[in-house]
Amino acid sequence: MTAKNQGIHGVWKNRWTFILAATGSAVGLGNIWKFPYITGENGGGAFVLMYLACILVAGIPVMMAEVLLGRRGRMSPIHTMEHETKEQKAPGIFAGLGWMGAVAGFFILSFYSVIAGWTLAYIGKMASGEFTQATADVAEASFSALLADPWMLLGLHTLFMVMTGAVIARGVKHGLEDGVRLLMPALFIMLLVLFGYALTTPGFMQGFNFLFSFDASKLNSDSIVVALGHSFFTLSLGMGAMMAYGAYMPGKASLTSTVVTVAVLDTLVALIAGLIIFPIVFTNNMEPAAGPGLMFQTLPIAFGALPAGSLIGTVFFVLVAIAAWSSAISIAEPAVAWAVEKGIPRGRATFLVCLLAWLVGILTVLSFNVMGDVKFLKGTVFDNLDFLTSNIMMPLGGVAIAVFVGWFMRRKDVAGEVKMKDKRLFRAWRFTLRYISPLAILYIFIKGLG
Repeated sequence: MTAKNQGIHGVWKNRWTFILAATGSAVGLGNIWKFPYITGENGGGAFVLMYLACILVAGIPVMMAEVLLGRRGRMSPIHTMEHETKEQKAPGIFAGLGWMGAVAGFFILSFYSVIAGWTLAYIGKMASGEFTQATADVAEASFSALLADPWMLLGLHTLFMVMTGAVIARGVKHGLEDGVRLLMPALFIMLLVLFGYALTTPGFMQGFNFLFSFDASKLNSDSIVVALGHSFFTLSLGMGAMMAYGAYMPGKASLTSTVVTVAVLDTLVALIAGLIIFPIVFTNNMEPAAGPGLMFQTLPIAFGALPAGSLIGTVFFVLVAIAAWSSAISIAEPAVAWAVEKGIPRGRATFLVCLLAWLVGILTVLSFNVMGDVKFLKGTVFDNLDFLTSNIMMPLGGVAIAVFVGWFMRRKDVAGEVKMKDKRLFRAWRFTLRYISPLAILYIFIKGLG
């Protein structure tokens, strides 16, 4: 199947719509929640440079390969990989790559919706002034009370899943495209507003220096693993989302410059998020390496101590919710696209996928309260789903994509889809994809199993 085939789903209006959509997929809780605290835990600026190097080595090459497959196939990841495996005469095991990505995305959607629901709760908490002049005990008690209430978590999980399904059900043109054209500019505007506010805080330069000052002595093997892992996962690779979005990418759009633009925007959002969070943290003399509690326990205290803190905090959590929403839409799309190709109307397909993910998500809801003591293998049901997708399925998917495109696709087919004018650049990308990226991702995989 060639790039001339437009498939049954439609095509993005233009290159920039794909960039917004792919950036929306990549920009999620990982950028705004995870990146700042792993930077804090791994030495600040030295870690940022390591992370940027990993984006070049593992992120961009594999993302180009995944988008390439999607645009060439013009179908859901499941059918694309089944077709391409036959066409390239590759081992049959690669036909299962699309299934693994769609299943990984399905499981991620089930618990991502629950975590994203927390951000919806915190919009209300910040807007109500709950954290005005709040102490650490108040913030901790508020978060603990939220997690302990299964009905509240279930309601938030349901609301977020409905929000996600409402966009997907309208299709590529009127759902995904209109959604990202509204959500992403809103995200960027709020990000810039909050960055402008951070510039006025007394702790801005301290936060800036923390994020960008270089101290190689703080890097260790664990830091490299974290940087590699986050650079790979932040771009939504290995779970079919980029392949699905690539299927809607205009055939004439430059694949290389488009993917690099997405990677740059994704990285900029993560860095700006750090320049928003750390100055606020330092202004309030708090610990930057606060771990996962940074967003839901440390920051509410910091916002509560600031002038107009409730307003700033509300805008911040709206920003986080939008980022999570745009990512969830892309995570669900591969499974929905496959169902549509099987003859199920998109509205019904969306309902079924979201309903099943919602049902599985109930186990994650209960993992934080009623079933909190039910532990096996890696911990709670949530811990196991997170480990299975993040540490096993996504890395294996990434390696498989790199190996398939790098070793089993005919060189002329790859070159014809990438359309790089600079042959040296093409050879460098293909070399990286064949040798460096798979080894880097396998390194993450092996360390992640430890």
